[in-house]
Amino acid sequence: MEETAIFAGGCFWCMVKPFDEHPGIIKVISGYTGGHVPNPTYEEVCSHRTGHTEAVKIIFDPEIISYEQLVQIYWQQTDPTDAMGQFQDRGDNYRPVIFTEGEEQKKIALASKKALEESGRFSAPIVTQIEDAKPFYQAEDYHQNFYQKDPARFELEEKQRQSFKKNNWSN
Repeated sequence: MEETAIFAGGCFWCMVKPFDEHPGIIKVISGYTGGHVPNPTYEEVCSHRTGHTEAVKIIFDPEIISYEQLVQIYWQQTDPTDAMGQFQDRGDNYRPVIFTEGEEQKKIALASKKALEESGRFSAPIVTQIEDAKPFYQAEDYHQNFYQKDPARFELEEKQRQSFKKNNWSN
């Protein structure tokens, strides 16, 4: 039985690989969610007029990897204290959001956020939103599996995220 998880945490190019590498992940899809325009294009989302956020939809096997484990992977890919973007990606279309499907996912996400807040790991407030899932629109083909299609560009995009992870999640 497959389940889905939807996470937004900056440019979707950098959000695919961390999930793609785990057993139990069936597919990671780059796309857009949370907006008010059906079937938006990348250009429309970048215009900041559609309300969408770049996100990844993860199709996974809960017998192999749990939603709770996915949420833990998610936290380590983002700066949960930055509400208006992630790293070099600025704007509302890059905001950090956990989009939950159903009460069980919401309960897990809220408990995980509370645990992170109480951990004292960050001195600033945790501002990542937890919202009900909205329609998810798959991004154009050239955005899918970007880290495999253009590894040099991916590495450039990924540098700030990796530095943040090393300084905040290594211990």
